[in-house]
Formats: sequence, C-alpha cells, structure tokens
Amino acid sequence: MNHINTFGVIGAGVIGAGWTLRALASGLDVLTWDPDPVALKQLQSTIDQVWPLMIRIGLASGASKARLNIVDSLKPIAERADFIQESAPERLELKKDLLHRIDLVTPSDVVIASSTSGLLPSELQSSCQHPDRVVVGHPFNPVYILPLVEVVGGLETSERTVTRAMDLYKSLGMHPLLVRKEVPGFLSDRLQEALWREALHLVSEGIATPEELDIAISYGPGLRWALWGTCMIFHLAGGSGGMRHMLEHFNPELFPWSRIPPPPITQGLVNEMHSSCEGQMDGRTIRDIEEIRDDALVEILKVLHEKGIGAGRVFKETYIILSSVCPNKFKKRA
Repeated sequence: MNHINTFGVIGAGVIGAGWTLRALASGLDVLTWDPDPVALKQLQSTIDQVWPLMIRIGLASGASKARLNIVDSLKPIAERADFIQESAPERLELKKDLLHRIDLVTPSDVVIASSTSGLLPSELQSSCQHPDRVVVGHPFNPVYILPLVEVVGGLETSERTVTRAMDLYKSLGMHPLLVRKEVPGFLSDRLQEALWREALHLVSEGIATPEELDIAISYGPGLRWALWGTCMIFHLAGGSGGMRHMLEHFNPELFPWSRIPPPPITQGLVNEMHSSCEGQMDGRTIRDIEEIRDDALVEILKVLHEKGIGAGRVFKETYIILSSVCPNKFKKRA
C-alpha cells in the first residue's frame, strides 16, 4: 500500500480518540468526526492529556497536534481521507447504516475499516455498494500504546483490501494479526470473555472478590502474558516434553475447574463488581487511573524492548527513531 497522508476517524469516543492520537503521532493529517459535540470536546482534552506521553514514546517526522482537523460532517472525510477508521458504538444496525453512508460518498479505492470488537464484517459490509473494500481493524485500548490490531475480512472483502489495511497498520507502528476465519468475537476477545465469565462465576458464588481475582492475574500470569501467550507459557511448563507433556498430564478434561456459561447477571452481582472496583480506585478519578496505566504500560514496553521479546519487538523495529527523538529516555543497547 502506498503511504497515506490523511487518516479519517469516524467516532470520537475512547477508541476513536486512540486512533486519532496514534495517527497524529505517526505524522499524518487526521480528520475526525463525531455527531456528538461532547465527544469532540472530550477528544481535544484527551489529546492534550496524552500528547506528552506520545512525545515521550517518540513522534514520527512531522507529527503535530496541529495536523488534527475536527470536521462537522462525513463529507470532508469522504473527500480527503486516504484511509477511514470507523469507531462508532457497538450496535450492528448503527454500524451497518454508517458504513453504508460512508461507502456511498467515498471513492471506491479507499479502505473502510471498522473498529468493532466482535461484529462480523460480512454483516457490516452487507449494505455497501463496494463491500470488497470493507474490513475489520479491531484495536485494543489504549490504541495509542497497545500494538495489537486484529484484521478480519468478510465474505466479500478482497485480499487486496486486507493487505492494504495490514500495511497501513504496520506503518502506524502496530502489529496486525490476521484472523484467518471470520468468527464472532475474533480471537483476543473470545479468550478474554472466557476469563471474564469465570471471574463472574467466582464472584457470584462468593469464592473471591473482584480485587482478589485481579491480584490473581496481575501479580502472576498477567506478567507472563506480557511476554508470551497461554500456549507458549504452557509449552514451557511442559519442560523438555513441551506442550505434548503438558497436555498428557494436564488435559483440561481431567481438571474441569471452569465453566464457560455465564452466571445470571443479577443487580447484586453488578453492585458487588462496581463497589469493589470503586474501592480499588481509592478516591482517584478515572483520569488519574488512566495516567497511571499509561505510564506503567510504557515502562513495561521499554523493558520488553531491552529484552527484545513480546510487544517490545515493535519498539525495537522503530528504535532508531525513538532513541533519536528521546535520547534520555531510550538508551542504545551495546
């Protein structure tokens, strides 16, 4: 895919704001539209808050907040964007209608990607005149830091569109993961949902609190997951026999500990989940927690970069740029 100059963002919520920041930091012109003026006001606030962090990570040549243009309709995006990322609320009919409207007014060679976290691209593209250029590009929050983006084509998505989308995401410093078979929830969210459902079971049965379950992950396997996924971790746990030994001795059928079906989501369960999480915030605001999270994620990525593993390899690929922009933050390895 040829290098693009203008990145269009439709929807200025948490995900849309993340895409806007990542594209700006990559040195692109960005056009962002949202029908909600409150969302647009929050977008500007988010950019001002996070931009010092983007400087710390390292900006591409020509990157500037001034390259953001908040527009008042789809028309400027349709006329000027080289690539469009839709990040509207997760409602099928809303997204189908929006993608249909975008498709009608956008040149047919412009890729239209949806940030949906689980809706099938075949359904999303079904109302479009040019369904071949519609693809899913599912990112992870915060989009401006986390490199993973799942790329999913629908029944009518062309291979060229998938390739162009993946090339574009790579140019933004991301790691596009091709989901080879269209499936609801894609890959990462299906894994996360299984853990989420088991957590709800454990809380609903009074076995653990949300805080205890968070500690059970963040103090142990969560740190390992920053290096490799479950499969590689279990392969290592099998010793010299690897995954084969692991499955022979720890076959999930022998240890039916978890249950996938979710428990009833009662008001009592909702209250307990909410109150425990509020307690963990210890009087801090969401903004305070986001800043702590972002700072910690950058530090983790720096460490992984030094080791040359996991998400740190994405830092390694752009290391020369980062170290030249922020020489005091990134020291060259011997």
